Amino acid sequence: MLSVISDNKDKPVAEGSVSRISTWIIAALRNEQFFSLTSPNREIRKKLEEYNNRPFAAKEGSRSELFRDEELPLLAPLPATPYELASWKKAKVQFNYHITVDFMHYSCPYGFIGKEVDVRVTDSVIEIFYQQNRIASHKRLRGRRGQYSTIPDHMPENHQHYQEWNGDRFRQWARTIGTNTYKVVEAILTSKAVEEQAYLTCRSLLKLADTYSPGRLEEACCKACQFSKSPSYKSVKNILTAMSTIDSRTADHSSADLTAAPQSRYGITRGAAYYGGKDHAE
Repeated sequence: MLSVISDNKDKPVAEGSVSRISTWIIAALRNEQFFSLTSPNREIRKKLEEYNNRPFAAKEGSRSELFRDEELPLLAPLPATPYELASWKKAKVQFNYHITVDFMHYSCPYGFIGKEVDVRVTDSVIEIFYQQNRIASHKRLRGRRGQYSTIPDHMPENHQHYQEWNGDRFRQWARTIGTNTYKVVEAILTSKAVEEQAYLTCRSLLKLADTYSPGRLEEACCKACQFSKSPSYKSVKNILTAMSTIDSRTADHSSADLTAAPQSRYGITRGAAYYGGKDHAE
């Protein structure tokens, strides 16, 4: 509380000094003409130095001497880098030892797989912390979504992947579904500079068999391979969605045909029997 009171007492003194300095400099330069911004700034600096070097009226020394002897030794150096605004987020380290921030993927040391981490996000840097210790730092990715920033030191030794998730496991899983599914998985695995970057996509692709059935997934992969030499997860997913839509429409038409079956060869006509006559069907 005492420091607050002291600050409040000093504030009018500081504001009064600023007012006196401004008035003195403006008065000194009022008759000068300038034709660029650098010229008045240069003259203002000269006048400011002159004002600070003037002796005090009621005590010894000057403002410059007071700053040099009492304030300058207490000043801390400025930060080496400019201050950046930052936001904090939570993320979970995936089985491919990457986290996802704003649709981009950043690696962590593989020993942190499954851990929840804190992420400091600035305009230029992504910093990853676990229990207040920084475990990774990346230059922030820009542009196309889905890019990877992978530090080689974060990888398991000799590419022996944590918890048995590796390319061979995905290939074996794909073979149990079908030849075309295997071709798509192989294309995805070889599309990345680092194979681990494709693991999430392969896992998402193969899990489609749980939603659409293995046979459907194999059929969709077959069509995707016909359309492109490098089929992607997105193309297979779109084909499955289109196939489901066609099946739904076909089922609706079949149901409508059953309910709309005519009761006689005359369609909606009532026939002669309705009017007391004999119907031709008799």
